[in-house]
Amino acid sequence: MARPKLLPDNFTLALVGTVIIASLLPCRGTVAVGFNWLTNFAIGLLFFLHGAKLSREAIVSGAMHWRLHLVVLLSTFAMFPLLGLALKPILTPLVTPQLYMGILFLCTLPSTVQSSIAFTSMAKGNVPAAVCSASASSLLGIFITPALVGLVVHSHGATTGSPWHTVGNITLQLLVPFIAGQALRPAIGKWIDRNRAMLKFVDQGSILLVVYVAFSEAVNEGIWHSMSLATLGGLLVVNIVLLALAIFATAFAAKRLGFSRADQITIIFCGSKKSLASGIPMAKVIFASQAVGAVVLPLMLFHQIQLMVCAVLAQRWGARRTAAEKAREPERAAAPVRR
Repeated sequence: MARPKLLPDNFTLALVGTVIIASLLPCRGTVAVGFNWLTNFAIGLLFFLHGAKLSREAIVSGAMHWRLHLVVLLSTFAMFPLLGLALKPILTPLVTPQLYMGILFLCTLPSTVQSSIAFTSMAKGNVPAAVCSASASSLLGIFITPALVGLVVHSHGATTGSPWHTVGNITLQLLVPFIAGQALRPAIGKWIDRNRAMLKFVDQGSILLVVYVAFSEAVNEGIWHSMSLATLGGLLVVNIVLLALAIFATAFAAKRLGFSRADQITIIFCGSKKSLASGIPMAKVIFASQAVGAVVLPLMLFHQIQLMVCAVLAQRWGARRTAAEKAREPERAAAPVRR
């Protein structure tokens, strides 16, 4: 039996379970030091595999559609941070300063890759353009996100350190493994493509490990004693509003700029989503360890909301496109055959 669209997926349930375990059994002392070394290795492996999976041919084939990619990148790296800053008077009464810092961090992140492509395909959008746009967003985010964090988050009272120091850490821990994966793709690319199911386990396992360590540190610092149910409810409202504004803004811009229906779908799904897979490792590198738990909490919640909402939209738009195509079939059959 298929899982109902509005229920959380298995990975989201695993994330919730990891937070519960970290809340009840947080790692401390030498165990925490060992877990930190393990998470650093896992993050490097994660981005190495991302580099090995990314096809250069897909990027080249879709790169010519520059207007679409420009709209997606502006939505991801300009519109979202501006929304986060513009909504500050509304957001600050609803969430704590640390959670608002997490919302600003969420706004600086790149788009997702796998789910953006999957939803675009389900909704009958421009899949090759989605592959290129989402991949470019993920790659450019390695450079753009730490720079935006330095400008947006650091200027609002977050102790993230020097932006150049952050870029250096990102380069060593994320970009170098990514480039190594790209360099070795000719040798291991076919093996990577044949074993995507196993690599998905490494992908998700790395994120769960980082979440456990981050929330262990946050629990040791007393995160749940300083956060009420009303605050969590406020965070839920903030994420829903942020996603709704992003979807409406990308839909409006894509239509006004004259893109085709398929391209509009691609812009909406690639331009309104944020990457959990990139965001959690980046938070581990960018922020002090005691702040990571609160910083990634808005992202984890936004991740589930965007999956549920986009799944419903993709299913509805795909069904509408299929119905329209079936309605045109009698017209095609009745049309005279030209000789």
